[in-house]
Amino acid sequence: MTSANGNKWAQCLEIIKDNIGEQQFKSWFAPIQVLNFEDNILTLGVPTLFFCEYLEEHYLDLIEKTLIRVYGEGVRLMYRAGVVESPAATVEVAPTTQSSGVRFTNNISNIFKQTVYEELDSQLNSNYKFENYYAGESNMLARTAGVSIAQAPGKTAFNPLFIHGESGVGKTHLMQAIGHKIKELNPQARVLYISSHLFQLQFVNATRSNTVPDFINFYQSLDVLMIDDIQDMADKTQTQNTFFHIFNHLHQNNKQLILSSDRPPVSLGGILPRLISRFKWGLSAEVERPDYELRYNILKNKIKRDGLPISDDVAEFVAKNVSENVRDLEGVLASLMFRATTLKKEITLDLASKVLSTSVNIEKKQITIDVIKEKVCAFYNMDVQLLQAKCRKREIVQARQISMYLSKKYTESSLQRIGSELGKKDHATVLHACKTISDLIEIDKTIKANVQEIEESLRR
Repeated sequence: MTSANGNKWAQCLEIIKDNIGEQQFKSWFAPIQVLNFEDNILTLGVPTLFFCEYLEEHYLDLIEKTLIRVYGEGVRLMYRAGVVESPAATVEVAPTTQSSGVRFTNNISNIFKQTVYEELDSQLNSNYKFENYYAGESNMLARTAGVSIAQAPGKTAFNPLFIHGESGVGKTHLMQAIGHKIKELNPQARVLYISSHLFQLQFVNATRSNTVPDFINFYQSLDVLMIDDIQDMADKTQTQNTFFHIFNHLHQNNKQLILSSDRPPVSLGGILPRLISRFKWGLSAEVERPDYELRYNILKNKIKRDGLPISDDVAEFVAKNVSENVRDLEGVLASLMFRATTLKKEITLDLASKVLSTSVNIEKKQITIDVIKEKVCAFYNMDVQLLQAKCRKREIVQARQISMYLSKKYTESSLQRIGSELGKKDHATVLHACKTISDLIEIDKTIKANVQEIEESLRR
């Protein structure tokens, strides 16, 4: 590289520096090294492939105009990225067009030494493992996928795994259980669990301290990245753009991504469409509120594990009335033990009733299939008898399907009993109806709102 050409690149840097902030200049242009200028091709060395992508996305127009001003028409730019085993991307377009005009080359030379990171603290809670993550119909799909991922992270069709559900249903427990199992099978694996909020804070700090490249390099070094509550990244455009490149790098290198949210990808507001698209590449699995059977099993296992003096009738009473989430179950158990110890009383149904009265709404009336039919028909302003009629009118079929869905969710009735009470249908028809409504709730805002309003009327 001649000094003349070196001076030309220095001129380019002066122009670029005048047009962007000093902080951005230090982060994205100061690390660049000039390698060669030959046959009208300027070759620059950058730390990672992400640099190439980021510069193209945010500064391409400025770079092209600057090169033409200093080097003249026809100059082409080539990056050599210090990224090992990354797929090459080549775009042969004249730099005066709106397209890239930049040629990326990889695996040519490792310009910057790869960072050797110390042993990573995976941020996993030792209490969250598969051994105490109990299986039920409400979490079966997500749990089964998690077990498969733990056996072969990054090598299944479940990449990314997107777990969604209401607060307290066990999403965090499942994510960390997967991480623990991966570490158990491969202690050298670089596994990290982090909340979306903490990821955002780290990115802001990296931006302020001009260490964004280090931030990105660290995350691109992971084998498994788990981000909890991804919905908290909404409207954080810069964070999302950075995460987009981290996501791409990990996915392209067969590294595992696991994300959680309180809603499915299609319902995420404030998230870039290109990220939403990638969230749907793998498996989206809902963790629903635990049904009575699962709630009871969770309670019995906790009682047995901790040696708690709680009888079966008290466990049944708590499981029946604490129906929102697993977190509430744990809170009620802790309250029962504290009161029993402090007051030196046995844990009876009366004590359990008093504890629950301060933390949850004890079910004052039993929700039956008949009650559900009445509420659904009142909402749709139709006669209850129409649910039994052999009619294929759309509104009647939908009301019947919602009735089946809610009956399965809120009662202990068998599928056969539900079908008999709703048009004398068989259990397969009931299952189909429940799946239809469950799918519609994820993609149809009107159906979701209707079902939620009916559920609220059931609780009143």
